[in-house]
Amino acid sequence: MIDTHSHIYSEEFDEDREQVIIRALEAGVDTIFLPAIDKESYARQEELAASRPQLFHQMMGLHPTSVGSDYLSDLEIVKEKLFNSQTHYVAVGEIGLDFYWDTTYREEQIDALKIQMQWAEQLALPIVLHLRSGKDGDDGTDAYKTMFKILNELKPTSTHPKGIMHCFSGTIDDALQAIEIGFMIGIGGVVTYKKSTLPEIVRQVGLSNIVLETDSPYLAPIPFRGRRNESAYVRYVAEKVAEITGTTIEEVDRVTTENAKRVFLMHGNKH
Repeated sequence: MIDTHSHIYSEEFDEDREQVIIRALEAGVDTIFLPAIDKESYARQEELAASRPQLFHQMMGLHPTSVGSDYLSDLEIVKEKLFNSQTHYVAVGEIGLDFYWDTTYREEQIDALKIQMQWAEQLALPIVLHLRSGKDGDDGTDAYKTMFKILNELKPTSTHPKGIMHCFSGTIDDALQAIEIGFMIGIGGVVTYKKSTLPEIVRQVGLSNIVLETDSPYLAPIPFRGRRNESAYVRYVAEKVAEITGTTIEEVDRVTTENAKRVFLMHGNKH
C-alpha cells in the first residue's frame, strides 16, 4: 500500500518516528512519498529519505503558505535542488494555492506556482498540488478556478500524467475537470468524516482516478480524528473507499497503487 503524501519528517514525529515507521510497515505500507514544504524543512526531509531509500521518495517545491515577500530567493533554493543536486525527486511538490486564511501574497503564490510548474515541465516531472480556497467563496479566492486558469494559460505539452490534486476539497465539477487534464485525485482521512462530500466524489470518479494519502500529521481518519495522523492510517482510508465503491480493500490497494506508480514512476526516471 502506498501513502502518496506524508510529512513524517516533521517535528510532530520527533519523539517516536521509528515506531511510526514500524507501524506503517506492519500495516502494509511499503512506499511513502514525502512532499516538500520550505527551506526550514528540506534538510529534515532529506535526512529521513536517506535513512530508508526504499521506503521514502522525495518531492521538491515551495508550499504556498510558505510564499512570502522573499519567495524568489526561496525558489532559487528549489531550483538548485531540482536541477543541480544528485537527489532523485519524483515530483515537484507540494506546490499550489492557499487562500483560506490570508491572501496577502496571492499574486506571489500564483507566480511561484507558475514558475515551479514550468520547472516540472522541463524536467518531465508530475506536480503535487495543494489547493485551498478562501472562506468567502468568491472567484478571486477560489483556488481551483485560479488553478485551472493557470493550467489553461501554460498549456503544458507533456503527455505523462500531470500529477495529483492532493487533499482534494473541490466540487465534483472540479474533480472531473482535473481528471480530464491528467490529474489524480488525492483522497485522505477527510473521506471518513460524517459531513464530507468526498464519498460522493469517489463514487462518481471511481477507483481509476484516485490515489490514497494521509497528509500526516494532519487530518487523521476516523477513529483517530483530532489526533496526530500517521502513514499506517492510510489503511482506514482504503477501507472507507472500499465501502464507498462496493469493492474489497485488496482491490482498492491494487488499483490505487497502480495509479500512484503511473503518476510518480513512469517518466523515464529510475525508481
